[in-house]
Amino acid sequence: MSDNTAAFDDPFETFDAWLKEAEAEELNDPTAVALATATKDGFPSVRMVLLKGADSRGFVFYTNLGSRKGGELAENPNAALLFHWKSLRRQIRIEGAVTPVSEEEADEYFASRPRTSRIGAWASKQSQEMEGRFEFEAQIAHYTAHFGIGDIPRPDFWSGFRLKPRYFEFWRDRKFRLHERKTYRIAEDGGHWLTAELYP
Repeated sequence: MSDNTAAFDDPFETFDAWLKEAEAEELNDPTAVALATATKDGFPSVRMVLLKGADSRGFVFYTNLGSRKGGELAENPNAALLFHWKSLRRQIRIEGAVTPVSEEEADEYFASRPRTSRIGAWASKQSQEMEGRFEFEAQIAHYTAHFGIGDIPRPDFWSGFRLKPRYFEFWRDRKFRLHERKTYRIAEDGGHWLTAELYP
């Protein structure tokens, strides 16, 4: 681990320290994270999402519940995250169970989004096939007219999820591929983290 995070016993503290450095150094979307989900039969898929909250309760992201990831999380509420910060030559892997955020949390975050993004959430049948871009643009025009200058409520098909970690791996690049890897695994009693260092 880097000198300023090596002493941390709490993976959330280590994550916070690394994220702050990424926010200062990464040129674009330091909160972008690869989200891996799987069907109930174990077929995986992965895509990039934006982290919208992180604390000791877990890591939060939002989506259309009818999307592929939404459907897979309904079938199999386990997922993995991968942060990769190329500018820092670091990555963090996180695995855990996923649960929906509260209605209040989802409403609060949705209300904070730009107006056009809120309209887009209504207009997009995420992950479904469309005849062409014009179909999507027509839906955007429809909902723009429908809501006018009034409030845009959160659709009931749009919400968020929180991944509660049971495993972290912090990876740091070293010369000659002699990388540093440190893991945190939640103990069976759930009361503390077990740490280990891995061969690169």
